Amino acid sequence: MNNQKKEALIPKELIFPFLLVTILFPLWGFAADITNPLVAAFSRIFLMSNFEGALIQFCFYGGYCAMAIPAAIFIRKYSYKSGVMMGLGLYAAGALLFIPSAWLANFYPFLVSYFIMTCGLSFLETSAGPYVLSMGSPSRATQRLNFAQSFYPVGSLIGMFTAKNFIQVKLNDADTATRQGLLESNPAQFESIQLSDLDVVSSPYIFIGLVLIVLLVIYKLSNMPNHFDSKEPLNLKATLRRLKANPRYKEGVIAQFFYVGAEVMCWTFIIHYGVRVFMNEGMTEKVSEQVALQYNIYAMITFGICRFLFTYLLNYIKSGQLLKIVSLMAIGFTLLLIFIDGRWGIYSFIGISGCLSMMWPTIFGSALTGMKADSKIASAGMILVIGGGSLLPPLQGKLIDIGNETGSLLGIPAVNASFVLVLICFMVIAFYGYRLQKIHEPEFEKTGELAEGAKE
Repeated sequence: MNNQKKEALIPKELIFPFLLVTILFPLWGFAADITNPLVAAFSRIFLMSNFEGALIQFCFYGGYCAMAIPAAIFIRKYSYKSGVMMGLGLYAAGALLFIPSAWLANFYPFLVSYFIMTCGLSFLETSAGPYVLSMGSPSRATQRLNFAQSFYPVGSLIGMFTAKNFIQVKLNDADTATRQGLLESNPAQFESIQLSDLDVVSSPYIFIGLVLIVLLVIYKLSNMPNHFDSKEPLNLKATLRRLKANPRYKEGVIAQFFYVGAEVMCWTFIIHYGVRVFMNEGMTEKVSEQVALQYNIYAMITFGICRFLFTYLLNYIKSGQLLKIVSLMAIGFTLLLIFIDGRWGIYSFIGISGCLSMMWPTIFGSALTGMKADSKIASAGMILVIGGGSLLPPLQGKLIDIGNETGSLLGIPAVNASFVLVLICFMVIAFYGYRLQKIHEPEFEKTGELAEGAKE
C-alpha cells in the first residue's frame, strides 16, 4: 500500500498555475483524435493504400520526434511559459496551413501541415509534463501527472465528436470503388468531389487554429511562476551522460516508445477493423466508418473514466505494480481482439482503451521521478520517442495491405492479425512495470534518490 496521502497532491499556492497548465492537456488530445479517423478518410479521398494513408501518422508523430530536443533546449534557456507560447504558435500555424493545402488538393501539403502542428505539440508536451511533476512533492509526482492527464480525454472526445459530426457525415457518400471509377470515366466530377471533401476536412482545423491564437494571447498576458525554471547554464553533454547512466529513465524511454506505438495503432486502425466488421453486417463503407467512430468515442469515454479510477488507485497501489497489472489486462484484451472476430473484437478494443489510460503518465512520471534541472531534457527524451507513433502505424498498415492481397495472415483476417504489433508493445510495457515494482521503486524508497547516474 502507498502512504502518499500524507502530502498534498497540489500545494494551495500552486493550484492556479497548475490549472492553467492543465488546460493545455486537452489540446493534444483534440489534435490526435480528430486526426486518427481521418487516415481512412484521406485514403478514400486520395485513393491511397493503407500504408500511404498511415503516412499522416508518420508526419504527425514525426513532428514530436524532430522537435523534442530543440524544444527542451529552448525551454531550458528561456522558461516554461516561453515554451508554451512557442508551442501554441506552431500548433496554430500548422492548423491554418490546411487552407492552402485544401486549395492545392494534394496529399503532401497536408503532411507538412500535420508536421508543423506537432512541432508545436512537442513544445507543449515538453513544457507541461515536467512543469506538473515539479508542482509539489516528488512522492506524488506520478499521481499528479495522472490527474492532469485525466483531462486529455476531454480534448480527445471533442476531437472524435468533431470528426464524426462535422467531417465524416459531410463527406461525399461515394466509396473507394466509385471514386476510382469516376477518376477514370469523369475526372472533373472526381475533382469536384475531392475538393468539396477537402474543404470539409479543413474547416475544423482552421477553427482550432483561431482558438489557439486566442490562447496564445491569454498566455502572453498571464503571470506564470518561474521559480521552477533552472538558472544554471545548460551542459547538454553532462545531462545526457547522467540520463544515460540512469536505468530507470532509459527503460522508461523504451516503454514509452512502445506505449505510443500501441496507442496510435489502436486508435487509428480500429476504424479499419470496425469498417470490415460492419460492412460484413451489410453497412456501406461510409456508414461503417461512422459506426466504428462511434465505438471509438465509447472507448475514449472508457479511457477518461479509467484514468480517474487509476489515479485514485495510485493512492493505494504503487505505480509499478499497477502498470504491470494493467499491461497484463491489455495483453488479454488484445488477444481477444485478434482471435475473436466481429463486435466482440470491438468490445475488446474498448477494454484496451481503459488500460491505455494510465500508461503514458505513469511511465512518464516514473521515469522522471526525482529529477530537477535535468527534467526538461529528460522530458524531451520521453517526447522524442513519440516517434513510436510515427514508425509503427505504417508498419501495421503494410501488414494489412499484405493480408488484403493474400486474403488473410496465417488464416486470420488481416486487420485482426496486424494487432500482433500492439500485443508486443504491451509485453514490453508489462516488463517495465515489473522492473519498476521489483527494482526501481524500492531503490528510490530506500535512498530517496535516483540511481547514481541521475543524481544532480
